[in-house]
Amino acid sequence: MFFEHIHHIAINCSNYQKTKEFYVEKLGFDIIRENHREDKNDVKLDLKLGVHELEIFISSELPKRPSYPEALGLRHLAFKVDVIEDVIAFLNTKGIECEPIRTDTFTGEKMIFFFDPDGLPLELHE
Repeated sequence: MFFEHIHHIAINCSNYQKTKEFYVEKLGFDIIRENHREDKNDVKLDLKLGVHELEIFISSELPKRPSYPEALGLRHLAFKVDVIEDVIAFLNTKGIECEPIRTDTFTGEKMIFFFDPDGLPLELHE
């Protein structure tokens, strides 16, 4: 098999200040690179996600999500965590609301969803 692991995950966002505040200041991702691309009228923000990268394209010119929560393309982004209650408590201190904890029907593991400023579903999975 040629595909060994994921290099990065790319998402689109609409507001530079809100996006950077959410992912960097609130969630604590480290910035690898930040490039203002005048030719594309956007900002490309590369963040460290373990051994991977979260690649964020920020532009006010992108179309809104056509349906909620389901839409073609990226359905949601899930983060593996050790103790879900600890992460929820941390998110709450940052003013980020989380859905109630539920149990994954197939794995029996705890999980919850919260949302980025553009409504992208983000999951915590224990």
